[in-house]
Amino acid sequence: MKLMKTLVALMMALFCLPAVAQQASYAKYTSGLPFRMTEVKAPVIPANQVSLSDYGAKGDGLALCTEAFQKAIVDLSGRGGGHLNVPQGVWLTGPIKLQSNIDLHLENGAIILFSGDIRLYPVIETVYEGGKRMRSMSPITGTGLTNVSITGHGVIDGNGACWRPLKKEKVTESQWKKITGDGGVFPRPTMWYPSEERVNTRPVMVHLENCKNVLLQGVIFQNSPAWNIHPLMCENLIVDGITAKNPAYAQNGDAIDVESCKNVLIVNSTFDAGDDCICIKSGRDAEGRQRGMPTQNVVVSGCTVFNGHGAFVVGSEMSGGVKNIMVRDCQFIGTDAGLRFKSCRGRGGVVEKIYIQDISMFNILGDAITFDLYYGGKSVIEAREDGTKVNNIEPKPVDVTTPEFRDISISRVNCHGARRAIFFNGLPEKPISNVTLTDINIVADEGADYFNCQNVVKKDVTVNIPKSKGNDKTVTPL
Repeated sequence: MKLMKTLVALMMALFCLPAVAQQASYAKYTSGLPFRMTEVKAPVIPANQVSLSDYGAKGDGLALCTEAFQKAIVDLSGRGGGHLNVPQGVWLTGPIKLQSNIDLHLENGAIILFSGDIRLYPVIETVYEGGKRMRSMSPITGTGLTNVSITGHGVIDGNGACWRPLKKEKVTESQWKKITGDGGVFPRPTMWYPSEERVNTRPVMVHLENCKNVLLQGVIFQNSPAWNIHPLMCENLIVDGITAKNPAYAQNGDAIDVESCKNVLIVNSTFDAGDDCICIKSGRDAEGRQRGMPTQNVVVSGCTVFNGHGAFVVGSEMSGGVKNIMVRDCQFIGTDAGLRFKSCRGRGGVVEKIYIQDISMFNILGDAITFDLYYGGKSVIEAREDGTKVNNIEPKPVDVTTPEFRDISISRVNCHGARRAIFFNGLPEKPISNVTLTDINIVADEGADYFNCQNVVKKDVTVNIPKSKGNDKTVTPL
């Protein structure tokens, strides 16, 4: 009987442990890879716990809780770290500055809502779109931290409508009237800004820079002013079971941009964004090359992507290089492109050793698989509609500014419904090279186009163009 009581006590203690302490091993994601990658482990957070409500905060969506958040974090940090529990409620706040050994934990029903008051977000030097910029401070920031996490079951809302511009063609007439009806600036009749100042300084929502041992788990990240989640120069990053979402019309509303990071897991998560969804970057042009930090050792597994310019994307800011990436067991539904690789002259950098397998796609609005080395800031759909020219472009000398895409394997991909199946558009001076396409089955309106690429090996690659499109034959690209 005494032994039974002891076991029951141990079980109760286990269930009461914070979410981070209950983490299962992530070793399965890094075993059997075609490249060497060490096991990525969740951060170890001390057991100390405090509640945000203990620091005078009110979850009524009206009282500003910025001071309470900061007091709680400083208090926990003084104890060596721990878990800041955010209870059920709507907690209105300004920027939250994380510290090492801190877990920001959202309980069921907790909503952290960031204030739309621009005065709470001072303009600072940061990194955005691959280079140094002066932008407003991000709603959630962390720099140079070790062992930090955001976990739970609640929602983090960036109040992005207070910041983002809007293009009229991306919304319905009723949406346009509703969003623009409370003032703002119209630089042209089909473009609206909340204010000139906000557009020029709008921040990414979660900016984690030069951090080690990071976990984002379970939380919904939504409605960001610009990019949603931006890990920069981080090492040992786990993104597990989150949802990152923005309205389909959100300008620069990327879901997650992993930049110059090493040892990354993005697993069992859902993305639904107004721009690229799972995006791999490493800096832009000379700044990225000077930084010289490739994004490397990344596993993306078990993820679902809905709206977005691209489901899984590399570029266009990839000047520091990208290598050792595995993407597997994912599903993409309704994105402009499925697998999207993009860059342009001037970037430099090498993208190599990319492995993609077991991908299902449905209702892709543009290209199922696309490589475009003439990226000019447009989505795949916009580039097609604008009649962007390809091929017959004169080669230029190869130098440090010439981007290179090579040694890429894509296998076991099934796509039902795309405008075009496959598009390769490389540089004549540096063709896309050594790409293997194996067991690819695509139903699309158009087949495949290959420009300026070499050593592209195709094994069991088929494209079916439905009879309604004027052709009921199965086409095997040569």
